[in-house]
Amino acid sequence: MAVVAALAAFWLLAVLIVARRQDLVGVAGALLCVLLATVAGVAATAARQQEADARPDPGQPPLEPGIEPSGIDADTLEMLGDRDAVRAMRDRHRRDHPER
Repeated sequence: MAVVAALAAFWLLAVLIVARRQDLVGVAGALLCVLLATVAGVAATAARQQEADARPDPGQPPLEPGIEPSGIDADTLEMLGDRDAVRAMRDRHRRDHPER
């Protein structure tokens, strides 16, 4: 979609430059050129974002299926040090965020 819109915008811009129309048709063509360029830009950005979402973040370790991040950072774990307290915090986190 992005390539088609970009090619159409480029072609229309070339036609507008060569034709040098300064009437309603020229204005409509210029507005259509801007619209096509905007569509091409949005489609290209959406494609890049989709590719970025599909790739895992190199800084994040891959999660195994069925294992969810607990939302507890290392400082909290070190401060707590008690397994029962950590387990209670994880249970509370799961109740607060049931969609995870």
